[in-house]
Amino acid sequence: MLEFLLSGDALMALLTLTFLEIILGIDNILFISISAGKLPDHQRKKATNLGLLLALVQRIILLIFVSYLTKLQAPFWIVETSWISFSLNVQSVILFAGGLFLLYKGTTEIMEKLEANTEEHLKKAKKPKSFKGAILQILVIDLVFSIDSILTAVGMTNGLSSNNNHTLVLMIIAVVISIIVMITFANKIREVIERHPSMQILGLAFLILIAFLLVTEAAHVSQAIVFNNEVGVIPKGYLYFAIAFSLGVEIINIRMKKKKSKKV
Repeated sequence: MLEFLLSGDALMALLTLTFLEIILGIDNILFISISAGKLPDHQRKKATNLGLLLALVQRIILLIFVSYLTKLQAPFWIVETSWISFSLNVQSVILFAGGLFLLYKGTTEIMEKLEANTEEHLKKAKKPKSFKGAILQILVIDLVFSIDSILTAVGMTNGLSSNNNHTLVLMIIAVVISIIVMITFANKIREVIERHPSMQILGLAFLILIAFLLVTEAAHVSQAIVFNNEVGVIPKGYLYFAIAFSLGVEIINIRMKKKKSKKV
């Protein structure tokens, strides 16, 4: 086991998997920040850390039962008509439901913030019913992100070792490292988002983009063909480039506003 983990191929795979989990974790951090931000101040940090720790446990459990997870790709309902055809499976249903939930969450949150012109409206704004409600939301949406990232990780590690236990340990180590990194920066990211309303709107816009990505990925996983055109998968790199570019522009905008306020 130790010889395998210290081999060049294993170390390179570990670095790649860890980087992949951190990048894919951006979606999770955004959602956790928005869900935790609806709680009282003294519960936000606790909700963020607990949400990520429970996400770690959830991902490790999914990795242990990864052989069953791959069976989610088996179709259970096939539809073929003159204009649409698809092979529905459990994975596509989970991705589609998660995409719709994020679309609903992002849209309603943006509407609330745009309409929040009075203190009375702010008091009536929707909030999670409880601390447990926020954690439950985080776990449900993390399940969607976890299935997607774990199946990607399994595809990357295929053929790395003839021993399945070796690759399982490698993936678990990558998940643990990525969650530690996310816990380190998640609260700082949440605080920045809470301080700047424009960052909140930007984060919600990203959630809507991610929702659209999940819906199209669900269609791709189910091999959907609409009017003789196969639904292709949108490369995640495009989305993350858009997020990075938008964040860069917003950070410059925030700094310019600070300089102007100092001069005034």
